[in-house]
Amino acid sequence: MSRRAIDPMQVDTFAADGVVWLRGVLDPDEVAAMAEPVERALRGPETTDLGALTGRTGAPAFAAGVDHWRTDADFDRFAKRSRLPEIAAALLGSERIWLYEDSVLVKEPGAPFRTEFHTDAGYFHVAGTQACTFWVPLDPAGPETGAVQYVRGSHRWDEDFRPNLFSIPDPIPGTEGSVMPDVLADPELAALLVGYEVEPGDVVVHHYRTVHGAPANTSLSRRRRAISVRYCGDDIRYRLRPGVPRKPHHELVCDGDELGGDDCPQVWPRPAP
Repeated sequence: MSRRAIDPMQVDTFAADGVVWLRGVLDPDEVAAMAEPVERALRGPETTDLGALTGRTGAPAFAAGVDHWRTDADFDRFAKRSRLPEIAAALLGSERIWLYEDSVLVKEPGAPFRTEFHTDAGYFHVAGTQACTFWVPLDPAGPETGAVQYVRGSHRWDEDFRPNLFSIPDPIPGTEGSVMPDVLADPELAALLVGYEVEPGDVVVHHYRTVHGAPANTSLSRRRRAISVRYCGDDIRYRLRPGVPRKPHHELVCDGDELGGDDCPQVWPRPAP
C-alpha cells in the first residue's frame, strides 16, 4: 500500500467496536477528484432528496443516491480500483471482496434532517458476517455538519432491525425484525455513541450490522459530502428480505447463492484491467 497501512490494532478495533476510523489512508487528491462526479450524481436520476420524505418543503437538501458505479466510470474506478477493496479484505479477514453498492450522501448547509439510526444489514439482501460500509468524506466533517455516529459493539447484538426511510424513523412497510430503539433517548445506548472529526483522505468503516445515524447539518456555510461504498466477503450469501426494495438482478438469484457476476463484481484480489 502506497499510503498508511492497516495495522492489527485497527483490525481489532473494527472487530470489537464494529467501526474504525482510518486517518489518511486515501490520497486527498484522489478524493478531491470525486467532487465533480458527485455533482453529476446529484443531477442524475439515481439521486433524490430524502428530506422531502419528512414533508418539510423549502429546506436545504439531504440528497442521496445509489449504484452510481453502474453508470459513471469515475465511481466505477473509485469503488473497484481505489484502496478500499484491499482495506475491506484486511478488516473483514476475507480472502475475496465483492462490491455490493455505492451511494452519494450530501447534506447541504443548513439541511435540518437527521439520518435516523439504522443498520445497513436491514437493507442488504444478504446473510453472513463479512460485510462492511466505507464512509468517505469529501469535506471536513464533525458533529456540526452531520458526521455519522455509531453505537459501538452493536454489530454483535443478536437482533435484526427493520429498515427505515433514513430521514424519518418509520420502518419500511412489510419488512421484518425489531423496530430500531430511540438511541439518543436511551442513556445506555447514547453512552456507546462514537463519532469522528474527519478530513478528506480519512475513511470510517463500519460493520454492516452496526447501528448508526447522523445529526443534521447545522452549519450554514459548509456542505457534508460523502461517498459510501459497501463490500461483502467470503461468507456472504444472498438472502432476499421481505419488504426491502430490490435491485433488478435480485429477481434472478435465490437464497444461498454466492455473489458475483456483473451485478456484484469481485474487486479483490483485484481483477486484471
